[in-house]
Amino acid sequence: MYNSARAYILHHNSFNRAFTKEIFVMSRKSPLRYPAVPLVVHDPYFSIWSFDDTLNGHWHHHWTGSSIGLGGLIRIDGKTFTWSGGEQVAPLLPQTSCRVLPTRTVYTFEGEGIRLTVTFLTPALPHRLEVLSRPLTYLVFRVDSTDGRAHSCEVYFDCGGEPCVDRPGDQVVWSRYHHNAFELLSFGAANQQPLLRSGDDLRIDWGHFYLGAPHRFGAQTAIDENRILRGRFAAEGKLPDSDNLDMPQRANQNWIALALALPLAVPAAGSAEAWAVLAYDDVLSIEYLYRRLPAYWRCKVSSFSELLTLAADEFDALRRECEAYDEMLMADAERAGGSEYAEICALSFRQSIAAHKLVADIDGTPLFFSKENFSNGCIATVDVTYPSAPLYLLTAPALLKGMLIPILDYAETGRWKFPFAPHDLGTYPLANGQVYGGGERTDDNQMPVEECGNMLLLAGALVEFGGDLDFARRYRETLKLWADYLLDKGYDPENQLCTDDFAGHLAHNTNLSLKAILALGAWAAVEKKLGNAAESKKYRAAAEEAAKRWKNDACDESGFYRLAFDRPGSWSQKYNLVWDRLLGLGLFPADIAETEMAHYRKIQTRYGLPLDSRRSYTKFDWIVWCAVLTGKRDDFEALVAPLYTWLDETPTRVPLCDWYETEDGRQVGFQARSVVGGVFIGMLADPELRKKYLALCR
Repeated sequence: MYNSARAYILHHNSFNRAFTKEIFVMSRKSPLRYPAVPLVVHDPYFSIWSFDDTLNGHWHHHWTGSSIGLGGLIRIDGKTFTWSGGEQVAPLLPQTSCRVLPTRTVYTFEGEGIRLTVTFLTPALPHRLEVLSRPLTYLVFRVDSTDGRAHSCEVYFDCGGEPCVDRPGDQVVWSRYHHNAFELLSFGAANQQPLLRSGDDLRIDWGHFYLGAPHRFGAQTAIDENRILRGRFAAEGKLPDSDNLDMPQRANQNWIALALALPLAVPAAGSAEAWAVLAYDDVLSIEYLYRRLPAYWRCKVSSFSELLTLAADEFDALRRECEAYDEMLMADAERAGGSEYAEICALSFRQSIAAHKLVADIDGTPLFFSKENFSNGCIATVDVTYPSAPLYLLTAPALLKGMLIPILDYAETGRWKFPFAPHDLGTYPLANGQVYGGGERTDDNQMPVEECGNMLLLAGALVEFGGDLDFARRYRETLKLWADYLLDKGYDPENQLCTDDFAGHLAHNTNLSLKAILALGAWAAVEKKLGNAAESKKYRAAAEEAAKRWKNDACDESGFYRLAFDRPGSWSQKYNLVWDRLLGLGLFPADIAETEMAHYRKIQTRYGLPLDSRRSYTKFDWIVWCAVLTGKRDDFEALVAPLYTWLDETPTRVPLCDWYETEDGRQVGFQARSVVGGVFIGMLADPELRKKYLALCR
């Protein structure tokens, strides 16, 4: 019906906003019990989640588990109820639904003749980099009359200083500002330490957190101890007339909070609406090769004040665009893999993006740095980029390129002396050189075949799906060096780590061999498009010869394919094989994928397919890659269905973990990582969807 994704969005922007919300959100409540719900989710530091079934059952958390108090109350005709937080100064307003969509999380509550809809709207539009990088979430409140009567309502919201300090015992200061669009309140760490520390279980301790309400809504605002703010509002519907000025204080000393109260006069059988913003200005975001870089939006907007002005001016348009984008993405995901797959994509979307920071290099080039959340804290890890890549290949190849460029530039500095690709660039947020394994010093505990294969396959995908020959031409010599390494070392890997490094070293890894073979095939295709026919033939011939050998060497007497060439009776997920079909390489006969799939379907459990024959644990992202191997819808749905069951039943309540036990659904490790972007491989496998989303980027 629509010639492009952009036409689809423009068409839906013409709809009445209320109509879109009512039809798409309210009539399609998700039955899924989310392990954790994204609220304000932007980057590894500005990341707030609910770990519970209801928004008003407990306090909320940073993705690391550190508590963050978002308090929410509503007065309905003089009676006060709680809609957010763990301290009930008033009875709970019953929550009736929660829906996670790609750019929005929507909660509804009902009682006393009204319906309260609270939307956390984060304009995470991958194809609009400046908007994507804005560290700002809209908090939208809508109250509908459900009993046909008019109602006098006030919605209250507060937040403490926890988002701007590493530990609750750290000191904060606060202030308020006059802004042309907002009544603006702010917290900051008393001891600002920009880019001085790196680590995994670490939160930000510099920059400023903001809560703002547009002037036109006539909000009350105050800064005081949260017990005073909540108690006064619950009892009287008012906030204190003056702010607490006794600062600095530890964030947990008296739990000082920023608060606002928005009046909403709800007409009979009608609705009223107001909104606020939660924002974070980190000023400096990433240190890359000792250059301190700002967030990407700063190369497009002159100041944080101007950013807030844009946020106010563009709210209506951005909301319509996000609603239409959500509807489009969910419909396309359902078309690609069914309704349960669409729900998995929605939950993965913001998590993957928010495990990165988008910054501008000194020449304005967008660089997209990942963090290995609860893995080891590494930044720009190549074998984390690799599984996350399908989301970005589909929706914004510029973001994938922004992940690869820092690795390639680092490899060309002269500091990197090995003939294989690096693993990482440091520990977040300091991307100053590899720290994993032997770092820059030795080849101990490196991942040479893994990372070379990853870089070549992703470079090949950028060329195949996006036609980015300039990128391939710019880095040809470095990529060719890594292709030559795979020619020599890739077919039968020595005892080394792969991306599943938690499983330990493994020699003769057949899945890693697959990666090397397919990477050579992908590089042959790139060389051909660059006009280097002789080089293309060399790499293609090597890949074809290796593929023939692999089928014989990896095949077990039982019929399926081994974990390692020298381990009879073993098996493993062959997720790397997916690129043979996606890139149209045609190196392996289809019966290999068919054989593997039959085995997977036979041995998978209630919660999914184990990673290999050694243990019962699995990787969430790789299962979806395996589901794509045959290209058959029935196979895809058979492997994805247990993932949906796991999400609904896992006892571990954290942002999506990607390493868990298939027997009881419990987390083994990792959470809130970018690799869940890999679930979009089901959509990426559809050529028409690739064209549709690529059109948005132009």
